[in-house]
Amino acid sequence: MAQLRQDYDQFVARDAEIFVIGPEDRNAFARYFADNQLPFVGLPDPDHRVLKLYGQEVNLFKLGRMPAQVLVDRQGIARYVHYGHSMQDIPSNAELLALLDELAEKV
Repeated sequence: MAQLRQDYDQFVARDAEIFVIGPEDRNAFARYFADNQLPFVGLPDPDHRVLKLYGQEVNLFKLGRMPAQVLVDRQGIARYVHYGHSMQDIPSNAELLALLDELAEKV
């Protein structure tokens, strides 16, 4: 999430919203967001309800939820989905920003 904070202004400049869904309970999630000064929206999902809707993998041998990134357009259609195989398997901000630029060109 800290990675997304670094280029937050570039996401905003592309009229994109960052929405983070995490496995923590409400208090832990709010504390993490406050401690790390995250400027975007977060949704605690301790019961994994949203996780199940998007098919995000849980692997207890790899510390729980595997990372997933989804770009959703204004119509609510998922235009890009990346399911990571480890906590290091996360697209860079540059990749996500390039995808947003591609999507904007198609509109």
